[in-house]
Amino acid sequence: SLPGGCAIGARPIDQHLRGLQLMGARTSLSEGYIEASADRLSGANVTFDMKTVTGTENLMMAASLAEGTTVLSNAALEPEVSDLARLLRAMGADIEGEGTDEIVVRGVRSLHGARHEVMADRIEAATLLLAGAITGGDVTVLGADASSMNAVVEKLRRSGADVDLVPGGVRVRREGPIRSVNVKTAPYPGFPTDMQAQFMAYMCLGDGFSIISETIFENRFMHVAELRRMGARIDVSGNTAAVKGVPALSGAPLMATDLRASASLVLAGLAASGTTEVLRIYHLDRGYEALEHRLTSLGADIARVKE
Repeated sequence: SLPGGCAIGARPIDQHLRGLQLMGARTSLSEGYIEASADRLSGANVTFDMKTVTGTENLMMAASLAEGTTVLSNAALEPEVSDLARLLRAMGADIEGEGTDEIVVRGVRSLHGARHEVMADRIEAATLLLAGAITGGDVTVLGADASSMNAVVEKLRRSGADVDLVPGGVRVRREGPIRSVNVKTAPYPGFPTDMQAQFMAYMCLGDGFSIISETIFENRFMHVAELRRMGARIDVSGNTAAVKGVPALSGAPLMATDLRASASLVLAGLAASGTTEVLRIYHLDRGYEALEHRLTSLGADIARVKE
């Protein structure tokens, strides 16, 4: 079926389909479903028109069992792409170049089972670090890989938080005021679009103005209206939000509109006075495992309740 998920903007799959067609697949669209077939895919040179993480991963998997060599140019650089390449290699695939913008895959006849430890979720880890920073707390996220979160860590440090690499994880502490910093989302290694909403909640308590620019998805400021209900001062023009920090936020009933927006509202609620209710948390559960339990273990007063 055609892509769905959060209503944060268009999710085109033309890069996926064009790549598969270059490899010999026949595709058609019927009643909202894509149908694709091929006797066997063949290697091809595929140049993506823009960075696409899932497109890179999709064609990398397809090319692993295709006949001949596939070259993926302008490939995504995200750590998850490299992690998938490591798994595929452990299963017998012939892949090189992951982590660069050109990946070469030489097709093999078959793959076999393998044991692989999936990398830590850098967005979940960064969200928990922000939970510590926004509340002026002291949080260590075990298993987090700081090198996969360089852009977020750098912004946290510039905002006045102390971020340290500790054995097995990353630690964040903040005692002084939150310094307002500007953020512009970009493909990896830039600042991730999936952390924009959470960082905006943090900047709502900054000591000045913060300009937040969203360059990936055109409809990813839906959390702004909810943050305003808590007393945040945010003006939006196109793909740019100007955030003027306020001394404090106040709790309010809020509506989650998408996955990362819901996380931003939880973070704002942790730092706000009074009680915050976040509705439609099924969005939250798509990207965070038992977030309320993790936050409770850190001292948060948070509970999942029936409406």
